[in-house]
Amino acid sequence: MSEPRDAADRRAKPPVVCYPVETLPRPDMALLERARGTLTGISEVIVPPRDARTFEVPAGHFFRIVSIEGPQVGDLNLWNAHDLSERFFSGKTRALHATHVTTGNRLWSTLPNLRPLATITHDTLGWYGFDADGGGVHDVVGTRCDPYTHRLLSGGDYHYCCHSNLTRALAAARGMDVRDAEMHVHDVLNVFMCTGFTRDTHQYFMKASPVRPGDYIEFFAEIDLLGALSACPGGDCGSEHSSDAAACHPLKVEVFQPADGSLKGWQPPPRNAYPRTHGL
Repeated sequence: MSEPRDAADRRAKPPVVCYPVETLPRPDMALLERARGTLTGISEVIVPPRDARTFEVPAGHFFRIVSIEGPQVGDLNLWNAHDLSERFFSGKTRALHATHVTTGNRLWSTLPNLRPLATITHDTLGWYGFDADGGGVHDVVGTRCDPYTHRLLSGGDYHYCCHSNLTRALAAARGMDVRDAEMHVHDVLNVFMCTGFTRDTHQYFMKASPVRPGDYIEFFAEIDLLGALSACPGGDCGSEHSSDAAACHPLKVEVFQPADGSLKGWQPPPRNAYPRTHGL
C-alpha cells in the first residue's frame, strides 16, 4: 500500500490525552501520609512461589506487598469483599493514570461502579521511572500468564501460571467450584514487574525486575477488599514466565490499621452516580 500524498501531515497531528483528569476526584495524600505514621500491623500472609493466596483488608486500612527473599513479581487481583462482581478495572486505571502506576495513583473498579478500590500510598520503586528501553514497574498493561495462552503457543498444559494460581486461591477462600471462581479472576496489577513496548515492533516486553528484598508497594483500602496475589512462576521475569525453571521467591502481604481518629473526614467512595439509563 503506497502512502497518500498527505501522509506526513496526517502523522503530524498532535496527540490529545483521552481523559483530561483535572476534575478526577483526588485522594487526600496529606491525610493518608499522616495516618501512615500511626500504623499497627494486624495480619500478614506469605504467598509461596508459583502459588497464590487471598487476604482481606477492611476499608480505611493499609496493606503492603513486600519482597522478602529475592527479586519476585506478583499478579494482584482485588474485589469488593461483599460483591465479587465489583473488581479491579486495569484498563480504566491505565486510561485515567498511566501504563505503570505509583504513589498517588488509584486502582479503579469495574463499571457500573467506577470508584477507587485502593490508593497507592508508598512505593519504594518510585525512583525507577522509565528506563532507556521504555520499561517501567507496576504495570496495568499485561493481562496475567494463563494456561490457555500457554496451550495456544506451546501445545502443553501449565497449571501454576498466575491465572490458575489466582483461581485456586479464590476458590479456596470462598468455597467455590474452581470453574466458577475462574470467572471472577481478572486482569491484574503486575506488582514489581518491569515492562514496556519495543520501539520497533511495539510488542509488550518484560525485563528483570529491579525489586530487592525490603522493597514494597503500599495501598490504602478505600472499601472492604478481598485481594489475591500470585507469586509469578517467572520469578523476576528477566527471562521467561510460566516456567518451573525460573528462580522464584515468596512474597508477603501485610495489613495495617491506622490509629483511631487519624482518618478524620475520610469516607469510603460511593458507587458511580450515572443512572444506567443509557439514553432510554
